[in-house]
Amino acid sequence: MRILGFLLSAILIVGCSGCRKEQERIPYVPVNFSIDLTLPAYFDLTIPTGWTYVSGGSRGIIIYRNSQNEFTAIDRHSTYNIGDYCKVEVSDNNVILVDTCSESTWLITDGSVVSGPTNLPLQQYNTQFNGNVLYVYN
Repeated sequence: MRILGFLLSAILIVGCSGCRKEQERIPYVPVNFSIDLTLPAYFDLTIPTGWTYVSGGSRGIIIYRNSQNEFTAIDRHSTYNIGDYCKVEVSDNNVILVDTCSESTWLITDGSVVSGPTNLPLQQYNTQFNGNVLYVYN
């Protein structure tokens, strides 16, 4: 009888591990493209602190140049109420990303939360730079 009680307890514990609401994630979209920084369209990325919007990801991507050889690629899909498909924008100060649906904010340098009702960072993509060409992928 003790074995049966133990088994029932184990089943309840394992069964309820899925009782918590699963954390939402932005939709997975394959990302694999390159940007030639010698092209005029990407002039803003030729210096550190420059940024631009590009197509791709779930709601578009923001590319930010952190330093001479380091870039950040962040999906524009807000992580607050993901199902609303709100898009973040670069604020006037060029440092903060803003979700106009929730007023949540993130840092452009790494997508970390600054303020608002969200508690999740923005989705980042991998980057690799070879001097003139920036590769962005997941």
